[in-house]
Amino acid sequence: MGERSSHFKEHFVNMTWARRRSELLKKATGGQMRIDIAFDDKANLAVGYLVSSVNSEKVGSVKSIFISEKYRGLGIGDSLMCKALVWMDENGASEKVLEVTVGNEQVYGFYRRYGFLPRQTLLKQVKKA
Repeated sequence: MGERSSHFKEHFVNMTWARRRSELLKKATGGQMRIDIAFDDKANLAVGYLVSSVNSEKVGSVKSIFISEKYRGLGIGDSLMCKALVWMDENGASEKVLEVTVGNEQVYGFYRRYGFLPRQTLLKQVKKA
């Protein structure tokens, strides 16, 4: 994602799995989190994932989705998204949200298929060095 972001590149460059995991667990506090992983059984390889949550206010959220480039266009993302949305419904989500980083707008079409539309833009101040 860092290569597409026009701002905050350091955020993506410095993002480790340990740091991301910590952030995800903090966001899920008081609620539930689900991780779906897609595997290529023949290659014995994880090829994608989707992390979703339902917080204590019953807001469902897609926290992260990724499909390896070689496996895109095969319906894996659709399958993961459908499973996550059903799980959110089963766990009482009264609304569902997700965030898209500036520079990654090409994913809007994918999310639009599931009824997700841009609602607002959050601006964040860049600290001067």
